[in-house]
Amino acid sequence: MTHLTITGMTCGSCAAHVKKALEDVPGVQSAFVSHPEGTAQLVTLPGTLPDALTAAVARLGYKAMLADVPPTHNHAGSLDQVRQWTGGADKRRGNERPLQIAVIGSGGAAMAAALKAVEQGAHVTLVERGTIGGTCVNIGCVPSKIVIRAAHIAHLRRESPFDGGMPPTPPTILRERLLAQQQARVEELRHAKYEGILDGNPGITVLHGEARFKDDRSLVVRLSEGDEQIVVFDRCLVATGASPALPPIPGLKESPYWTSTEALASATVPERLAVIGSSVVALELAQAFARLGSKVVILARSTLFFREDPAIGEAMTAAFRAEGIEVLEHREASQVAHVDGEFVLTTGHGDIRADRLLVATGRTPNTHSLALDAAGVTVNAQGGIVVDKGMRTSGRNIYAAGDCTDQPQFVYVAATAGTRAAINMTGGDAALDLTAMPAVVFTDPQVATVGYTEAGARNGGIETDSRLLTLDNVPRALANFDTRGFIKLVTDTTGHLIGVQAVAPEAGELIQTAALAIRHRMTVQELADQLFPYLTMVEGLKLAAQTFSKDVKQLSCCAG
Repeated sequence: MTHLTITGMTCGSCAAHVKKALEDVPGVQSAFVSHPEGTAQLVTLPGTLPDALTAAVARLGYKAMLADVPPTHNHAGSLDQVRQWTGGADKRRGNERPLQIAVIGSGGAAMAAALKAVEQGAHVTLVERGTIGGTCVNIGCVPSKIVIRAAHIAHLRRESPFDGGMPPTPPTILRERLLAQQQARVEELRHAKYEGILDGNPGITVLHGEARFKDDRSLVVRLSEGDEQIVVFDRCLVATGASPALPPIPGLKESPYWTSTEALASATVPERLAVIGSSVVALELAQAFARLGSKVVILARSTLFFREDPAIGEAMTAAFRAEGIEVLEHREASQVAHVDGEFVLTTGHGDIRADRLLVATGRTPNTHSLALDAAGVTVNAQGGIVVDKGMRTSGRNIYAAGDCTDQPQFVYVAATAGTRAAINMTGGDAALDLTAMPAVVFTDPQVATVGYTEAGARNGGIETDSRLLTLDNVPRALANFDTRGFIKLVTDTTGHLIGVQAVAPEAGELIQTAALAIRHRMTVQELADQLFPYLTMVEGLKLAAQTFSKDVKQLSCCAG
């Protein structure tokens, strides 16, 4: 450990500049700089020249000199002794060195963890190999929802329940202009919510490069410029996300197929689009491109939403087919060929031809290049890092959060997990409770779920009761002239709500109310007794709860 006394610093920004300058000196592994104390503490490799350190500071206009080294029991400057020194208490006090936390990634989990860790007094080194912000803002949630919204508006111009009084005016789709608008908003959000925050936080140092574990206390970072840097840490969070999975179909790898990334970045709308997959991403984008003008065919290995309540798959298959989307259930491609600009998919029921092929069969955790074995971190069969409720892995001092783990792949789960991980890395005790985790699929109608399905409850040994309310019983749906879908409530034998499944145009707006009801152990009678504003879709929860004891068809509007 090397200690410097520095004069001339007046603010946190000064300290950040000095820190960067020192860490650019060959042999410096990490540096902590305090402008109030006028000091710098550095982890350096043997042979690092003190003159190089003071010269780096002097070039910024400040004065630095070696300080007396604080006494320790064993001070020889070796890496092992540095590790012994850094492995002390989880939280430092007073003038003691802050906890050093490394974060791999810069998406939802990584950002939440980094900000919380700094709030707890730690210093964070964040490593990102690609674009700051991760999947959600750049190539996932944000651009996909923009495309879905544009497609929805195009659909309403083409047809709606009110065409009798407002004749449709088919839209002209200028996809290149929509793409420009989409990317502008992505860049705006990336800067506001990620880049700008990182740039303005002196407690976070950003390294652009690819990280791998050297052991359970250090990373090797291959910087984008080509050099390598060692990052020594007290705790490390892995938040590297996931990438589109590719099914083992002969000929697929050799073809110019799309993943969601290429589909969202396309400046054109294909005349014919084939979609392999029945995942959330597959169905959201299939419907969006159909509404933008593509003739879409979906190849589903099983049925749509086969992991959910069967009523969901049935409702969505009917909705898709009503829009002209061809849904081929229990259909797989045995071969993919791309000939003369055309895709040819071989199936057991004949060939399918398309101009573009979208493959959306799930996502694979980004863990293969991390050298997790070196840190003693265990992964499951899919490559996801195994974590407990506190985001701890099997590796000492190593935590993980987000899509690279065995947790559900939702950005809000990732962000919450990142926060919990940061609390635990800095000496706290926090757990992630997923018992009332809501999920939304942004198709039209939307699919929203929380808690148990009937089948899931039975598999868990829970006896259930349930009611399904079709939307022709919900005043908001009747007023919209759109009664596609249903709301289903699942209870245990005591009447407590344990699950909700909804297919409705605004299902995503009602599911959080259901989640809170489950979280607070409400019975369906208590839910039925609540005040719900009239002519809202969420009122459907009250009506569905009333069906456990009443015939809602016999109730007046607003009947309590």
